[in-house]
Amino acid sequence: MAYFSQQLINGLVLGSIYGLIAIGYTMVYGIVGMINFAHGDIFMIGGFVALITFLILVSIGLTFVPVILLLVLLVAMAMTALYGWSVERIAYRPLRHSFRLAPMLSAIGMSFALTNFAQVAQGARVKPVPPIVTGGYSLFERDGFVVQLSNIQIIVVITTLVLLALFTWLVSRTRLGRDMRACEQDQTMAALLGVDVDRTISMTFVIGAALAAVAGMMYLLYYGLVDFFMGFVAGIKAFTAAVLGGIGSLPGAMLGGLSIGLIETMWSAYFSVEYKDVAAFSILIVVLIFLPTGLLGRPEVEKV
Repeated sequence: MAYFSQQLINGLVLGSIYGLIAIGYTMVYGIVGMINFAHGDIFMIGGFVALITFLILVSIGLTFVPVILLLVLLVAMAMTALYGWSVERIAYRPLRHSFRLAPMLSAIGMSFALTNFAQVAQGARVKPVPPIVTGGYSLFERDGFVVQLSNIQIIVVITTLVLLALFTWLVSRTRLGRDMRACEQDQTMAALLGVDVDRTISMTFVIGAALAAVAGMMYLLYYGLVDFFMGFVAGIKAFTAAVLGGIGSLPGAMLGGLSIGLIETMWSAYFSVEYKDVAAFSILIVVLIFLPTGLLGRPEVEKV
């Protein structure tokens, strides 16, 4: 029971990171109807920006950890949001009214461009960082196994819950959220009713990129490293989470992220770690066979 509890904690933390990235996928798909395949690399850029900002702040003599974390978070969100805005302007807006495969191919091109940009700019080696947030709590012990809950795990989960609540409120209660929902239903009609469609879509990319930056920072704090290729793997997992939870649903994206994190962690703990990805994708296939729209997805109604 103690070992299971520890893996449950680990899975929820990993799933929270996947969920933050998956929200960006599902927001863009809900409005544009396309998958932003560069979103995983935006997450990677967020991790690098967080690392560089942390090193700069330490080098100028700042040592108070809460202030450092706050500044790193703000800078990472701002810089990564700029990358998200650039992806929309370069890869999506010029091709928005083209055939449906064109923006997807353009986004894949942006993904390769960002990956190679990070490799050339920062090098191909893994960039480690010493533990920034230390300490934790021993919850209970059974059969000689102590269940640990670290402070960074608490930060990751609380940050994820707060951001999920914040952006759920933003989508459901604010003018921007109403504009997003209007564009999701019908962009032409939304424009006729006074919604600035271009601005709304750009803001969606910006918000999704800011969330990916938070996920990149959480990944850096939790695992203590970043590399230029991490966006591809995490992006595929987060995309899987968005599909599993129901593409287009914010709670579904988070539920899918938690599910993928738990599946990977539990499979690695009790079976062979080499097949954890096989287990995650196999369960995705089984779920989609019986629930084609995902766990919380809504069936699309074709307009005639």
